[in-house]
Amino acid sequence: MAPFTVLHVCMGNICRSPMAERLLARAVRDRAGDEAGEELVRSLSAGTGGWHEGEEMNPPAARQVRSRRGVPDGFLARKLRGDFIDEADLILTATADQFDYVVALRPDAADHTFVLGEFGRLLGAVDAAALPPAAPKQDAVHARGAAIVEAVAALRGSDAPLAADDLDDPWGRGDQTFQRVGDEIEDTTVPFAALLLP
Repeated sequence: MAPFTVLHVCMGNICRSPMAERLLARAVRDRAGDEAGEELVRSLSAGTGGWHEGEEMNPPAARQVRSRRGVPDGFLARKLRGDFIDEADLILTATADQFDYVVALRPDAADHTFVLGEFGRLLGAVDAAALPPAAPKQDAVHARGAAIVEAVAALRGSDAPLAADDLDDPWGRGDQTFQRVGDEIEDTTVPFAALLLP
């Protein structure tokens, strides 16, 4: 069995989605330990555009990741492809526009694709007692992760995401904006990791 795979999507894949990728990985490591984390959850990212393909994370984004005990090293931006979507168990987009882009590429991914803020907002209403038992094993994490995604999709129903669910694009803006975006990312990634690996 493969690790539970989360794909983060933004526009250029140098600010928001790499921050989300590395901050979720750190939140999982905090719960499972350094070695086990990567075997249990694979956190990846891509951008809807390929302008920055092969580039490192934007420096202020990397600073935010580092300041939150994440690891920005070794990151290279990449353009979203259909096979990335196919491999993902959960897709978190920075904005509703990017949600639409993912679903236009792969309509069958709609039930496990969410705007990041929307997923975080609905996550708190998931009944943890109704989820499969938690254990630091690949199959247990996969089953629990799939059940969380299903529960959040049921809570969403046919409702559209709220405007407030979108993450601002911090590119070209100051450290204060990056810090706020980092906080908003962690408002989703930390509770998700805690529910996945209590």
